[in-house]
Amino acid sequence: MAQCITCGSELHPDRAKKYNYCMAPECQRKNLKGVELVAVGVNKAAEQYMLRDQQTMDELASGKFADQRRGSFGTSLPSARPAAGRVPAARRTPAQPAPRQPAPRRPGRSRPAAAPVPRKPWSRSQEKLALLYNEQGQRPEEIARKLGLSSYLVSQIILTSKNRGKL
Repeated sequence: MAQCITCGSELHPDRAKKYNYCMAPECQRKNLKGVELVAVGVNKAAEQYMLRDQQTMDELASGKFADQRRGSFGTSLPSARPAAGRVPAARRTPAQPAPRQPAPRRPGRSRPAAAPVPRKPWSRSQEKLALLYNEQGQRPEEIARKLGLSSYLVSQIILTSKNRGKL
């Protein structure tokens, strides 16, 4: 029969298959070794944890657990856009005339105050999610139910993005 390495008491045969110490609190404190875990897949609904060993660390370094959707998150257009109203000369087509230069200001004349930009009734994250769901082919009603918004507001998000050239 197997015995505990700390107190010498007899171990249950099932416990002896895996451990060499008993369940007494003092034996547990002295012999119990913790394990290191690493979160490899995290999303809104669930988290996936794995034992942190050399194999897992090698797989993490190789990109095995990389989110495959990250390459196509958002829109398929490049994120770097030129400043509003400016098209680089190399990309300008004959249909796009060169932007007009503002008339020089005369001294002593003040510029009229710019109108404040109205604030959108949705957040940036709601906009990103709505556009992502829209690209996946979901209808505004389905998107609205998922985001807790009205279908009208989801339609406005999509239309605003189309008008800005994001879709």
